[in-house]
Amino acid sequence: MFALVLAFCFTSSDITRMKNGMKAESAASDDELTSDILSHYSSASETTSVMEEGTGSEQVDEQTVQEETEDKLKQCIDNLMDKSAKTRLAALESLRQAFSSRVLYDFLTERRLTVSDCLERSLKKGGGEEQAAAATVFALLCIQLEGGDEAEEGFRMLRPILTSILIDNGASATARQSCARALGMCCYVSTAEEGEDLVKSLALLESVFMSSYPNKEGALPSPKPGSAGLHSAALQAWSLLVTLCPASRLTVLLDLHLSKLQACLQSSDVNYRIAVGETIALLVELRRNLDEEFEIDNSQSLCECLKSLATDSNKHRAKNDRRKQRSIFREVLRYIENNDFTEETIRFGVEKVYIDSWMRRRIYDAFKEILESGVRHHLQFNPLLRDIFGLGAPLILDATIKGNKISRFEKHLFNSAAFKARTKQRNKVRDKRADVM
Repeated sequence: MFALVLAFCFTSSDITRMKNGMKAESAASDDELTSDILSHYSSASETTSVMEEGTGSEQVDEQTVQEETEDKLKQCIDNLMDKSAKTRLAALESLRQAFSSRVLYDFLTERRLTVSDCLERSLKKGGGEEQAAAATVFALLCIQLEGGDEAEEGFRMLRPILTSILIDNGASATARQSCARALGMCCYVSTAEEGEDLVKSLALLESVFMSSYPNKEGALPSPKPGSAGLHSAALQAWSLLVTLCPASRLTVLLDLHLSKLQACLQSSDVNYRIAVGETIALLVELRRNLDEEFEIDNSQSLCECLKSLATDSNKHRAKNDRRKQRSIFREVLRYIENNDFTEETIRFGVEKVYIDSWMRRRIYDAFKEILESGVRHHLQFNPLLRDIFGLGAPLILDATIKGNKISRFEKHLFNSAAFKARTKQRNKVRDKRADVM
């Protein structure tokens, strides 16, 4: 009878829970470490709402969550020095996800030199995949450090090795692309007052994508495996830095590159064609901002080429590629012909950012490429991005304020005014370094 009671005490659900408990006690793998970090971030982001609703034992100890999260990150940093390439790659991926999903300025300021040293080691001694991951994490580190002196120090420390990989024809194509993006982003956020770094970075990136330019006979070079992706990454990084150039430099760049870029619209790679088209629109916009009467040389030929790409129905191209290409080039053509730009709205929390120019689109796309889905979180909380997009200090909202959203028109006026004010300030800095350029 006693045995029967014991048997019925353990139901099927009890047995299942016991099995699950046994599984949970197994050693955590590198993938589980990543999952733990992200779950802690999720818990931390939900702390406010939980504390508003719960009382007593239901409240979340935010300090404990923060400490546990930092312990996980410290372990990832330690793993960057592991002998196993697999362990180092897993640690880099964990840090990439952590850096893109949260703002960790205080934590990373104290450890920036250690992290930079580890990333430099991965860039120097790692394989192509590890180099690519390390370059991306370094770009994220500069964003996390909010483009201050710490970011500039890190950029000058790692720029030589990033440059070495970028210009190495024998290096992994993926690693070279990642280094091109990292050079562009790190230079953009860390060189607010120094012209020398900007000049060097522009020249380096130019040397990469200019190999796609037509030869003396006007023929485009035969593409090599991976070259189109590398040229696209270098061109997009270069165009991001062009937004920092003083007026005198912009005129030179337009004269040097516009006709050559137009020829590259005939490239066999759809993504490179799109990158070229967007860069042409950006260069023309920046030039028109200096001179409203500016006209493109041989504009008829350019517009005919853009119309062809905007209506391309070549069956040899993939359907999605044709759709993407037509959409982008319709916008480029509309801007070149009518000075018209299709505004895009980016929503995050109770705020919005209006992408109303090719310059703002290039800047936003560059951050989105590095931060991926975390770009909205950084727009909401990272002072660097909020400064760049004219959003002011991060908002502190409680439950009563959240319902009082300002109108779309008011937000648009605020964003535009703040962005113009920041642009004017940066123009002053550009004018000061015009002699250096």
